Amino acid sequence: MPGYLVTGATGLIGRHFTRLLLDRDDTEHVQLLVRASSRERLENLISTWPHPEKVTLVTGDLSMERLGVDDEVRDKLRGRVDHLVHLAALYDITADDEASIRANVDGTRTVLDLAADLRVGCLHHVSSVAVAGDHEGVFTEDMFDVGQRLPSAYHRTKFEAERLVRHQHEVPWRVYRPAIVVGHSETGEMDKVDGPYYLFTAIDKLNRLPNVPLVGPDLGDTNIVPVDYVAKALVALVTKPNLDGCTFHLVSPEPQPVVSVYNAFARAAGAPTINVQLDERVSKGILRLVKLSEHVPGVSLVRDGFLARLGIPPVLLEMIAFPSVFASAATRKELAGSGVEVPRLEDYADVLWRYWREHLDPFRARVHGSRGELDGRRIIITGASSGIGRATALKVAAEGAVPLLVARRQHELEEVRDEIIAAGGSASVYPADLTDPESVTKLVKQILDEHGRIDMVVNNAGRSIRRSIKLSYDRFHDYERAMAINYFGAVRLILAVLPHMSERKFGHIVNVSSIGVQGIAPRFSAYVASKAALDYFSKIAATETHGDGITFTTIHMPLVRTPMIRPTKIYDAFPTKSPSQAADMVVRALKERPKHIGTPEGYLIQAAYTFLPGLVDAVAYEGFRIFPDSAAAGGTGEIKLGKGERHLSKAATRLIKLTRGFHW
Repeated sequence: MPGYLVTGATGLIGRHFTRLLLDRDDTEHVQLLVRASSRERLENLISTWPHPEKVTLVTGDLSMERLGVDDEVRDKLRGRVDHLVHLAALYDITADDEASIRANVDGTRTVLDLAADLRVGCLHHVSSVAVAGDHEGVFTEDMFDVGQRLPSAYHRTKFEAERLVRHQHEVPWRVYRPAIVVGHSETGEMDKVDGPYYLFTAIDKLNRLPNVPLVGPDLGDTNIVPVDYVAKALVALVTKPNLDGCTFHLVSPEPQPVVSVYNAFARAAGAPTINVQLDERVSKGILRLVKLSEHVPGVSLVRDGFLARLGIPPVLLEMIAFPSVFASAATRKELAGSGVEVPRLEDYADVLWRYWREHLDPFRARVHGSRGELDGRRIIITGASSGIGRATALKVAAEGAVPLLVARRQHELEEVRDEIIAAGGSASVYPADLTDPESVTKLVKQILDEHGRIDMVVNNAGRSIRRSIKLSYDRFHDYERAMAINYFGAVRLILAVLPHMSERKFGHIVNVSSIGVQGIAPRFSAYVASKAALDYFSKIAATETHGDGITFTTIHMPLVRTPMIRPTKIYDAFPTKSPSQAADMVVRALKERPKHIGTPEGYLIQAAYTFLPGLVDAVAYEGFRIFPDSAAAGGTGEIKLGKGERHLSKAATRLIKLTRGFHW
């Protein structure tokens, strides 16, 4: 029985091909070349395939001489490999020259060296229809170099790799040229976003539009085949005798108009379809105009930015259609009677769409549960043991979210968790010190291990220090402590979750800041400065992570009656929000994800300082003069006007009302 050596068995085509090959009765043994770093992954795959006992793994690497296969293994294989099936390659239209050459050209060269050394019966090289480049008209299986232009690194390196195979005389060969390969026609299985999948995000956005007929240009023809057809055809052709020196086009027998491909996926997505197609001459004029517009300053920048938001590489626009028509008469003749045929895209487009939506959609993490925007969201809430954090946890849990409760004291977090569970919700407890880098790293790792994702973060934990600068001359540690938790602690947590959020293309971070940042808050130089630092960090982070779907909300929170303000006794006479009212602001930030949430008084103070900074300084000084340092801060705690801490003067009362919620 024949012996096989296969490269690229972990790839999309390789997985399906090898599985089918193992299921054949006449397959006795298959050697699979695998890199050491991929060995465990391949072993796990093999365990799910039929007849794993037929498989032997050979450690090697395409980038090494003779694939890095050691002498002893080569001695065992020499003369015993009837078929070397070379599937390993870089199938990526966006890859650069260096990566493409290394994988496709240099890799094929080392495969040829190994094939000659092992004296294999036949080298089966999987190429691509990309070798046709920009050739217009029919491109037959016998054609190769007909003077075509090769517009991308992918085209050039696939062409050069096939040329190497054709021009060597050491071993017999066969060449296979698949068209654009998509997922399995029955399961939808696909390993990455490529080819037409790049358009799926745009199509998904279109399903929000009314389903009205669309008018579109004639974009030409393309050629798409599912991976199961390619794998079945490969197995049938590889195992068939007397075909050496032949080339096979694994393509759809008829060209597929790009508009028809779009319509097939649009119907699957519930998006509007193109019902009227413009005349070919009009279409070419439009496309030519679009091409010329790229030379207008700024147009290409805007275009590429728009495409990036949709996850579409600009190179796809130039390669979406084939100028060539790929003949496949010889291939269909050899496959006749085997039952291997290309299914109609219209018959399995919905299968591909469902699989993409569930497994490949880069924005699938943005989809929430049926109960609303917070349903199923995993939300880290710091400072969750009391006050605003505790109230927020109870509210988000009631809306179907899973609050991940973070604070230093475990027993208090457990009380909050138990209250949530008693109400029918779900929550998890994570005691941590946000000022300790190791603690934060451990926290995020544990959450991801247990929940698999982090959707949102509420940076609520903080330290408030109300002390005048005169009393802080010898207390620099006040500033260090405020920054340690309010700024560095929050930033440390944000940096720890951003890689995960960027990978999922979704995340929202809420920073509970202070109304004091909007104006001038005497005695809060440490606290407000630390909050202002976080405000500006988040503004900059929001620009850099915009393309990753990560958003930030800053809440300039007014005075809230929490344990944090208890040491300042004059606040007993101040109007404040309750923790529940403050939590409503946080919940709104999580659900609506605005850039900023504040109060009318806060906006008024901010505007006043922008246009009348001198007046604001004067008013703020009066507040500084009227409201003393608390006894806890080292002051007398006595009001300078009026009848004591709880009985303010008329001037003080008016100032409190004018700046309601402000931290005096």
